[in-house]
Amino acid sequence: QVQLVESGGGLVQTGGSLRLSCAASGRTFSNYVMGWFRQAVGKEQEFVAAISRSGGTTYYADSVKGRFTISRGNAENPVYLEMSSLKPEDTAVYYCAASLFATSRAMGAHDYDYWGQGTQVAVSS
Repeated sequence: QVQLVESGGGLVQTGGSLRLSCAASGRTFSNYVMGWFRQAVGKEQEFVAAISRSGGTTYYADSVKGRFTISRGNAENPVYLEMSSLKPEDTAVYYCAASLFATSRAMGAHDYDYWGQGTQVAVSS
């Protein structure tokens, strides 16, 4: 069974940092483009960041550029998201996702084949 499981979410104050991890099982994701999405209450899911199969290319939503860093890990944890200078508007459930066929510039949810269940990030003002 293929699974992605996010962890590392929590409650932080404005300006704080968190590191999200995505654990994988049932499949090796080294050949997958990996991405992070988020969904706040009452809002549509939105793209956060994506990273190429090699890890050499990354893409970010304008809202997180310069504050968040996506990186590739090992087979067990294929992707991380370092978040700093957090703002209340970053509050959301964060999801990791994997895409086998998309290009590294995969910013649409429909591009991704596998999803985690999400981890909650809450930023207090």
